[in-house]
Amino acid sequence: MNISNDILFGFVLFYNSLVLLYFFSINTGYMILLALSGFELRFHLKRRRTTICQEETCELAPEVAILVPAYNEEQTISSSLSSLQELDYPNLELIVVNDGSSDETLKEIKEKFKLIPVAREVEETVECEKVKGVYKSVSDERLLVVDKENGGKADALNAGLNYSRSELFLAIDADSLVEKESLYRLVEPYMTRETNVVGIGGIVRVANGCRIEGSEVKEARTPGKLLPLIQVMEYIRAFLFGRTGWSRINSLPIISGAFGLFKTDLVRQIGGYRTDTVGEDMDLVVRLHKHLRNKGEDYEISFIPDPVCWTQVPSSRKVLSRQRNRWQRGLAEALTYNWKMIGNPKYGSIGLLGLPFFFLFELLGPVVEISGYAVFLVSFFLGWINLPFAILFITLALLYGILLSVSSLLLEEFTLKRYKNPFDRVKLLGMAFLENFGYRQLHALWRLKGLIDFFRKSGSWGEMTRESMESKDN
Repeated sequence: MNISNDILFGFVLFYNSLVLLYFFSINTGYMILLALSGFELRFHLKRRRTTICQEETCELAPEVAILVPAYNEEQTISSSLSSLQELDYPNLELIVVNDGSSDETLKEIKEKFKLIPVAREVEETVECEKVKGVYKSVSDERLLVVDKENGGKADALNAGLNYSRSELFLAIDADSLVEKESLYRLVEPYMTRETNVVGIGGIVRVANGCRIEGSEVKEARTPGKLLPLIQVMEYIRAFLFGRTGWSRINSLPIISGAFGLFKTDLVRQIGGYRTDTVGEDMDLVVRLHKHLRNKGEDYEISFIPDPVCWTQVPSSRKVLSRQRNRWQRGLAEALTYNWKMIGNPKYGSIGLLGLPFFFLFELLGPVVEISGYAVFLVSFFLGWINLPFAILFITLALLYGILLSVSSLLLEEFTLKRYKNPFDRVKLLGMAFLENFGYRQLHALWRLKGLIDFFRKSGSWGEMTRESMESKDN
């Protein structure tokens, strides 16, 4: 070898060793999270009350405003609102914010729910785009519709916060179906726990393929198409061992923007949602941690697995790639805006554990993974890698990925058991294996592209196409 080859060989050897160390570090972290999740799920199931609401506790339940930002949602808005109307909860506001839709979203709501214009005074505590009109439903006095100029999802949520008169608010997506008892499940920790609970997230499940009648999921089934089916596996894994584990040590850095309950006044105090990010859900939760840690207050931000919100997931690769690109940019923005918290002991476990983990393994993960593939291929073709060792490493990497997915399915099977059909369980088990061959690598590319777009200052949300929530094989 000449000097240049020696330098290249040394670099490749060093980088392969670095990737190996990274691989064992990230999977060790995941295994610890998995163990924490198992403990937390067992603890949650033991303390869960057998009756959701007794007469005396129903009367004391705090008022909740459900905020539904809607942009071009004419296909799904009626079924979603009908689902919310059927929630088993006494003290409820339903606030839909039409965020400058260019389709017939507002017309659909007006006709379906018999809206009339009203003059409602509001103290604008959070900035948002201009409100063009406010409407009240004749058929349901709980329903308020705010029609405003387009400003994005976060801006629509801020408008909803301004019109809310409730102690708590639940942010959901306009294409979501919330199960009847879910709101009580979410509110219960505020009423029963001794700690100051400021945020609670429930589980988001995939509606594609389920048997849906009217506005209710009658039977949980898996989709027939491959991409939505893989996402069922992803959602189970992300919520049941990811967020459950972080919740166990009060280091949860994100509550899904599709299903999160918060204290209204507290969110107003920190200025509502940021409108200059596509990751407004994670940014809000991180800022809540920051605000309360700075004040030295004891608090709890948690995830609980049995309140369920069903949502559509993309069934086309193009739409899914845009979604994952946006999620990665949102992660980068949330970490960048709050970078002083990373590794800072002032912020406790979220600063020392949660945010560093998300920075090293969730944000930088696709960079290490894709570059690792590239360097491995260079090493292989130049004959600088031991083939038996390479085969062993690849096998271990695949087995780790499969183990985490299968373990998540076991958590689902032994605790929540939402998929009753044995064939659905077999399909999900198959996805635990198959997603590692092709999809995982493609997903890493989408996330890497998202990180590149973040550095290029791309702020595009990306169009998300919607379909009717009626049952179909998708």
